[in-house]
Amino acid sequence: MGRGTLSELWKDTPFVWLRSALNLEEIAKLQRVGAMAGGAGRRLDTSPDVAAAVQPVTKAIEQSFSGYFPVRVVSFSKTENANWQVPWHQDRVIAVENKVELDGFSNWSKKSGHWHCEPPLAVLGNMLFVRVFLDDCDETKGGMEFGVGSQNNGLVPSARASDFAQKFPTEIETANAGDILVLPMLTLHRSRPTTQPSNRRTLRVDFARDSLPSPLQWNNLS
Repeated sequence: MGRGTLSELWKDTPFVWLRSALNLEEIAKLQRVGAMAGGAGRRLDTSPDVAAAVQPVTKAIEQSFSGYFPVRVVSFSKTENANWQVPWHQDRVIAVENKVELDGFSNWSKKSGHWHCEPPLAVLGNMLFVRVFLDDCDETKGGMEFGVGSQNNGLVPSARASDFAQKFPTEIETANAGDILVLPMLTLHRSRPTTQPSNRRTLRVDFARDSLPSPLQWNNLS
């Protein structure tokens, strides 16, 4: 896929599986940088180790989506003792280097020492929501459920996310360690608890392809 608009990019398929995209050594490096004893989400700080570990993910993405670079990494680890659920929602927050008051950029917050905000629809529309599987995953292990094509809703009010999700067919992640799932940033999704005691470690990596309006800058991991 190239550098078309949102509608062109996802015209033929609303999600892309990159099966067996990572080898055992690459998976092990990602497990180390994302190490958690169980938790619903931990943002990984920019560091040489994180950047090096994420490089194979970027390489795999480039085969289908040219010109994209990673801008945020979040680690998730479901275990028997850390087993959560999250209702239908969109992720609409980006990580940036510094807070800059610009039209269209709102809901500023500082998380783990980094500035985050909600950007305009045009920015979110050209971003990728990437799931990297560090363990095997299916419905019994708390696989994420997502609305196929639900990015076509645009920005959805949080209170109506469940209603909008019902308009689309849904899929539940079924993956092996080393698989990668690529979705449009605005895909509606939810997380159900695992029903089978086991580890389910995943990374979420957000990718962008365009610069932000100056002087705002991505928290670039590449």
